[in-house]
Amino acid sequence: MQLVNAEVVTINPLTEFVHKVTLKPDTAVSFEAGQYLQLVLGEKDKRAFSIASRPSMQHELELHIGASGADSYAMQALEHLRQAHTNKQTVALEVGLGISQLRVDHQRPIVLLAGGTGFSYVKSMADHLAEIEFTQPVLLYWGVKEESALYAKQEMEAWAASRKNFQFIPVVENASSTWNGHTGYVHKAVMKDIVSLEPYSIYMAGRFDMIGVVRDDFITHGAEREHMYADAFAFIK
Repeated sequence: MQLVNAEVVTINPLTEFVHKVTLKPDTAVSFEAGQYLQLVLGEKDKRAFSIASRPSMQHELELHIGASGADSYAMQALEHLRQAHTNKQTVALEVGLGISQLRVDHQRPIVLLAGGTGFSYVKSMADHLAEIEFTQPVLLYWGVKEESALYAKQEMEAWAASRKNFQFIPVVENASSTWNGHTGYVHKAVMKDIVSLEPYSIYMAGRFDMIGVVRDDFITHGAEREHMYADAFAFIK
């Protein structure tokens, strides 16, 4: 873990509820794809967010913060960042946390699964895998409630088009009549597409209650527990 101060460069809306935050640390940062940082609001008040940028971007950190409700965990963090940006102050960060980072040395095909703004977790890994020219199949599933929440759809379609072994599969829970892709729960789409998950390394991000269900369903579908990764595992049984 690395403690740094960072300038808040930009805060831009991606959807009504999701904001992209760009931070410039005062020194080069070191982290692995799939790790997270903590925004330090106080000595005992630290807010965790996945790092959306790839590890080679040592002088720029990208966050996707989904925030609604004035007193919410994420909204308070976003307001802290906005005040720092307005007042041209730095924010304190703890960078390089988590236990579910990418393991490319395993040389297994990969499933990246995200629900909502858990997308930031898999985006870092997807961009890193492209940068290192990873040769195993990579399937990125992104589940959202409404089509409008697919704020990086075009970017990920371009990512998938960049290499034959990459696939991007968006899944919309409450799809409109014009949607022609997967519908329903994102992990159900994975099990529909893949006969057995036994060969895959699986990386997951989303609500803790969702991740518990996904883990159990995936294991019944052949996934090996030792090749499944999610920071939520540290908090659920």
